[in-house]
Amino acid sequence: MDFAETFKEEAFELLGDLESNLLELEKDPSDSELINAVFRALHTIKGSGAMFGFDRISEFSHEVENIYERVRLGELLVDPTLVSLTLDSQDLIRKMLEGEDVQDSDLQQVLSQLEAFRESPKTPESKPAEKIAEAETAQEETTYRIRFEPFPDLLQNGSDPSLLLDELHELGPCIVTTKLDKVPPFSQMDPEHCYCSWQIMLSTTRGEDAIRDVFIFVEDECELHIEEADTSEEAPIERLGEILIKRGDLSEETLNKTLEKQRPIGELLTKQGALSPEKVENALAEQNHLRQARERTISKRRTTSIRVQSEKLDTLVDLVGELVTIQARLSQIAMGSHDSQLINVAETVEQLTWELRDSAMSIRMLPIGTTFDKFKRLVRDLSKELGKEIQLKTSGSETELDKNVLEQLNDPMVHLIRNSIDHGIETPETRIEAGKDPQGSIHLSAHHAGANVIISIRDDGGGMDKERILEKAISKGLVDPEQHLNESDIFGMILLPGFSTKAKITSTSGRGVGMDVVKKNIEALNGSIEIFSEPGSGTEMKLKLPLTLAIIEGLLVEVSNSFYVIPLSLVEECIELPLGESKNRVINLRGEFVPYIFLQENFDLEESQHQHRQIVLTQFEETKLGIVVDRVVGEHQTVIKNLGSLFKDVEEVSGATILGDGTLALILDVPKLYRSAQATYAS
Repeated sequence: MDFAETFKEEAFELLGDLESNLLELEKDPSDSELINAVFRALHTIKGSGAMFGFDRISEFSHEVENIYERVRLGELLVDPTLVSLTLDSQDLIRKMLEGEDVQDSDLQQVLSQLEAFRESPKTPESKPAEKIAEAETAQEETTYRIRFEPFPDLLQNGSDPSLLLDELHELGPCIVTTKLDKVPPFSQMDPEHCYCSWQIMLSTTRGEDAIRDVFIFVEDECELHIEEADTSEEAPIERLGEILIKRGDLSEETLNKTLEKQRPIGELLTKQGALSPEKVENALAEQNHLRQARERTISKRRTTSIRVQSEKLDTLVDLVGELVTIQARLSQIAMGSHDSQLINVAETVEQLTWELRDSAMSIRMLPIGTTFDKFKRLVRDLSKELGKEIQLKTSGSETELDKNVLEQLNDPMVHLIRNSIDHGIETPETRIEAGKDPQGSIHLSAHHAGANVIISIRDDGGGMDKERILEKAISKGLVDPEQHLNESDIFGMILLPGFSTKAKITSTSGRGVGMDVVKKNIEALNGSIEIFSEPGSGTEMKLKLPLTLAIIEGLLVEVSNSFYVIPLSLVEECIELPLGESKNRVINLRGEFVPYIFLQENFDLEESQHQHRQIVLTQFEETKLGIVVDRVVGEHQTVIKNLGSLFKDVEEVSGATILGDGTLALILDVPKLYRSAQATYAS
């Protein structure tokens, strides 16, 4: 991989963490852990930027880092001004990484403001005593034993080990020993390979995280071992053999073979009569128990991960999708051949394909908390711009969603949150008059619901006035004055193009552009949006989204020799269509009346010759709908394929899939099918 791209990828992650830590630091300015985290991020970007040739980023980061060095030492205190300036600095670094044209004057403007902040510090005496004690504890010196063994191709990626060692020297006193045992004869040496490794003893007040930050851009290109050395007064001096093993100069096996020539201490004590054999065995059992407990602890702490480009994951999922299609074909051929051996192989391949599908899909799943965190900055900046006090709360951040869905979800979420800030939350003065806390809140939450994820954006603002919304819609000609609408329909009007109740157009809202785009984007993800509101209490917008857009479980049905797939997550049950068909297209299902439609009529297909047809009962949100089909074929692993421009106006179909015999089957969009049928029967 290109070393510059590697640096950028890691730096973007560091900037994301930096932004989150700064927003948390603004709430608790004396949190020493957050201060250290901000300092480490800036320090790492500075050092690695210099290593990979991003000198402009390195020099700028160094100036900002110096401010936080003084904060760490207690010479400066964090306040909202410093946080805002650091966020501006983070934005400039991000722009430089993205290749935007950042002028020197822009950098100098921020640096001048930081310098002014540096020259007029607040008195450190205002720092709470307990926080000072925490800071002093964090500054306690610790000694680490570090083994750095680069892979041979480290130099080919543009990395310079000498710069990494220089970075370690900046952390504190250290002793560096170079190991040359792997250096080949001169005639066999490749000048582009790294044959050296290093042993380092480092004493620092920065902690292990600061050491790992030095190696953050080469951690996948080396063997790195960091171990804290016990330098307390009570700690025994390590024996020579232990030191040689920890340095990697001696294997434990060689040491044990050498020690085997000596008699164990237990045997010597027993022979001398100082201890009974039972006491020695009990002590050995205790020693073995402690060793196993320590090994379990180490095993729990050990984590392994690998960084993979997202394009490779997409390719893997695409290939798995093709494999699912071929596997269906194999199963179909096997069942038709009545060959027991072929059927057995097909069943094994089917099981392996399912496991591979689940594994590939799980790799592409990401916690939605990574998306939630991006909105903290948006809420902070926009609330200040509008003169409001707003707190962002989140829950369900661990809920996982396909990365492709998350990427397409960002823009709709931004629109909805901006809408809550501008339209929903009142000014502090208005909230106080209404008997509310002057600080409003926006709550983002997520949870799984079957094969879907429900995301909620809820505010505790003034809510929406449905009478005013209806009046505005009628005046704009968006709805017939005689039309009867329920509360859900009225609130749904804010999603119509050109609709806005804002009296004054601002830079934030008022043009009626945005909410209709939200609806289109959500529906493009095969999702839906619901709006609930109560005057004086606030508004909630619920998004219902599929877990993935690649492979779903479906129910395969046949209608007039054509095949269709109904998402299995929406299917409740299948029943026989009564021979005496109801003219009202309603069936009495255990005391509940459920409407149904004929798929044959909706798609203008040939008259069905089946005498005994079936109804597939589906449920979405609070609505139930029966779909009449000729035959239910069964469950089907559905690989979703996008439809071409020919089907762009067919709203009732969300995609297509290829069956085992090569036949095309359309995937039904049940909610849109219901709305289409509702409009047809209403007319």
